[in-house]
Amino acid sequence: MVDSEYVLRAATADEHDRFIGLFATAMMFESSPSDLDRELFEPERALVAVDGDDFVGTAKAMSRDLSVPGAVVDAAHVTAVGVRATHRRRGILSALMSRQLREVPEALAILWASESGIYGRFGYAPAAWGVSYEVDLHRVRPRPVDGDAGRIEALSAEEAPAQLGGLLREFQARRPGVSGRSEQVWRGQLQDKPEHRGGRMARQILVHRDAAGAVDGYALWRGKMNWGPTGPANEVAVEELVALAPTAYRALWHYLLTLDLAAKLDYGNAAVDEPLLQLVSNPVALNRRLSESLWVRLTDVPRALAQRRYATAVDVVIEVTDELIEANNGRFRLTGDTEHATCERTDATADLSASVTELSAAYLGGRQLAEFAATGRVVEHTPGALSAATAAFGWPVAPVSLEIF
Repeated sequence: MVDSEYVLRAATADEHDRFIGLFATAMMFESSPSDLDRELFEPERALVAVDGDDFVGTAKAMSRDLSVPGAVVDAAHVTAVGVRATHRRRGILSALMSRQLREVPEALAILWASESGIYGRFGYAPAAWGVSYEVDLHRVRPRPVDGDAGRIEALSAEEAPAQLGGLLREFQARRPGVSGRSEQVWRGQLQDKPEHRGGRMARQILVHRDAAGAVDGYALWRGKMNWGPTGPANEVAVEELVALAPTAYRALWHYLLTLDLAAKLDYGNAAVDEPLLQLVSNPVALNRRLSESLWVRLTDVPRALAQRRYATAVDVVIEVTDELIEANNGRFRLTGDTEHATCERTDATADLSASVTELSAAYLGGRQLAEFAATGRVVEHTPGALSAATAAFGWPVAPVSLEIF
C-alpha cells in the first residue's frame, strides 16, 4: 500500500504540463507539450500521487476503442505510468495501478510495457506479439506488382485525418488489436515536431488509389540520409501501413522496398502473420525479430468475454480468480460463436479454471489457452473442455497493435 503521507487523486485540466513533466523525468526524455496535447488530456482519467505540493507518480487512461475478435469495444488505453526516482520502492506505482484498474469503466485495459516485469503483478498479460523488420534493401528481392496496381499519391497532414480515418475503422473490423482514432487523436498522432524525428526527415504520408480512384491503403514513413563507403545508404523508417485490398498492400510495399538511394528499411509494428513475407523472393533479407507488444487486462470478466466473438461454438464454465478485483472471482458460463456471446455468473461445476491473467492473454486470439495448461496455470476439469475452449478463443488472423501509445 502507498505510504499514508502520499495522496492519490485525479489531476485537473491545468495540471497537464506538470503531469507530463514528471512522467518525462521518470522516463528520461524532454517534454514539450503543445496545445493539442493539452486538448487531448483527460484530467479525470489521469491519476497523480502527491507528496506535499510535488507530483511523485502518474498514470493515465485514454478513452479509445480497440478491435477484438469479431467486434470493436471500448478499452482503457493506459499510459504515462511513472514514479519520481526519489520515491521509488514505496508502493506508489502499485497504488496507482490498483486504483486505476478498479475505477476504469471499460471491461478491459491495455498498455505497452516499458518494463515487462511490472505489469503481470496487476493481472496484465502480453496478448499480441509484434514483429520488427530490419530489411537489407540491397539484398531483398521484391516480387513485381501487377499492371492494375492502381496509383500511389502523397497526402498532406491536414488532409490525412479525413482520408485515413475510414480506412483504419475498416481495418479494425478485419484484425484484432487495432486502436481506433477520433479526428482529434489522428491530429495528435500526426504531430510532427522536429525534436521527435530522431534526425529523420518530416513524415511522408502515402495513399493508394484503386482503379476507380478510391483510397484503399496508406503508409506513414520517414527517410534519413546516410552515406556508406560505396555510396548512398539512406534509411527508411516505416511507421504504419494499412491496406484494405491486396493490390494496395502489394503496391505500397513495393514502393517502400524499391526507394532510390536507400539501403535499409525498418518497420516495427508488423503482425506475426504479416503478408510481407509473400512479397519477396528471399524472406531472410527481411531480418525479423519477435517481441511482446500489446498487454491486456480484463477488468470486468463477464462483460469482456461477452463483448468478443468466438471462432467456434463454445459452451464452457470457467472458474476465475482475480487477486485485485473481487467481482471477477467466481464461476462464469460462457456461450458464444461467431455471431453472439453471453457470459453469466453460475453455480455450475467448472469445466476449466484460470486466473484473470490467462484469460487476458488469450483475449485477442493471439495466444492459446492450452499454452498455459502445460504449467498448470489453466486447469481442465472436464475432459475435452480445454481443446474446445482453445479453438473458440482463437481467431483466423493474429492481433496487431499499430502504435505505441
